[in-house]
Amino acid sequence: MPARLTQQVAEAFLPNPPEVLGVAVSGGGDSMALLHLLHGLCTLHGTKLRAVTVNHGLRAEAASEAQMVHQFCATFGILHDTLLWDAWDGTGNLQSAARDARFALMSAWAAEHGIDTFALGHTADDQAETFLMRLARRSGVNGLAGMSPRIIREGVTWVRPLLKASRAELRCYLQSQSVPWTEDPSNDDTAFERVKARQIMEVLAPLGIDAQGLSAVAEHMAQARTALDWQTYLAARDIAKVDAGAVVICERKLRILPHEIQRRLFVSAVNWISNETYPARHAAITSLMQALRKGQAATLEGCHACRVGGQIWVFREHNAVKYVQTPPDELWDARWHLTTADTSDNWRNVTVRALGKEGLEQCVDWRASGRPHAVLLSTPAVWRGDVVVAAPLAGWSQKWHADVIGGEETFFAALLTH
Repeated sequence: MPARLTQQVAEAFLPNPPEVLGVAVSGGGDSMALLHLLHGLCTLHGTKLRAVTVNHGLRAEAASEAQMVHQFCATFGILHDTLLWDAWDGTGNLQSAARDARFALMSAWAAEHGIDTFALGHTADDQAETFLMRLARRSGVNGLAGMSPRIIREGVTWVRPLLKASRAELRCYLQSQSVPWTEDPSNDDTAFERVKARQIMEVLAPLGIDAQGLSAVAEHMAQARTALDWQTYLAARDIAKVDAGAVVICERKLRILPHEIQRRLFVSAVNWISNETYPARHAAITSLMQALRKGQAATLEGCHACRVGGQIWVFREHNAVKYVQTPPDELWDARWHLTTADTSDNWRNVTVRALGKEGLEQCVDWRASGRPHAVLLSTPAVWRGDVVVAAPLAGWSQKWHADVIGGEETFFAALLTH
């Protein structure tokens, strides 16, 4: 068993291990086993290992558990930090908020220490529980594909090397290596959806439905998702383009695509334009598509979609950005760079905000851009007071350029990224 676990971890990072590797360690059995396994791998291949614990401040025992991890790390010469999350206001979904907070805190910590690869201790049991929870939500292929072995988020590559290992295997490993761990009492609290899913596994066992089986099904769904993603990417290359930060789709070619490919294309367009982490719900995307078929415009997640001259434009909704204002040297709407080659004093005391109706009226040649009126309203412009001094996307550049961060190719790349 130790050899099998060691091989699983090695396969996740070799043959090109990172120079520095971060690992999230709660003190529970899964993460402590991962920490111990990674220590062996990193020692063998000269990788610097750094560990971090997030204390959510929700249990009195959390501080002592973090201290236990710190002492264990010190024994092996592993640098360890504890991060505190104290931002929960008691409302909403606690587990979802805690998960997002962990990612945000660990991403910032990784950036601070020059870490671009991070290991997480999710197991086959976690994968099976995730599958059941998403099944209850009537998820499609993407949801039932479960957790990916490797994802990129917040500029960090997150790796789950133990997705084929069970909790029972990891605890046997810990015992064989005399590695301590703690048990979180919330793992038995049926107020949490994941705990309910864990208990249901016991009911399903007589049918031969176990963690390894559900994890295998999730892997099959992940392969199907990859195939669908590639088909969507190839279709997008043929029927879509990016113009002024909007995704423009040939309506005639769109109509002959399978419904699922159409849906995925719209989901990706909305996500890319709105900078949303999670995709819009299936029902919301379906409503948007139905409206477009009827020739109607639709809005979703701060985006607007409409038909113009045989094309479908998906772009930023003006209402979502009409109050967004930044200095010209900062990102506008978290996605636009505005730059100028003119280094004179002509551009002092200017701000960037949406062009809007008032600004568009000042751009007498906006029609020459070939872009629809509604699209231009939400594009960035340079203002001095109530006067538009530059609107690069509306035919009034004045030596200014407006570019989407990362370039327009990021839309197509996002079709293949999870």
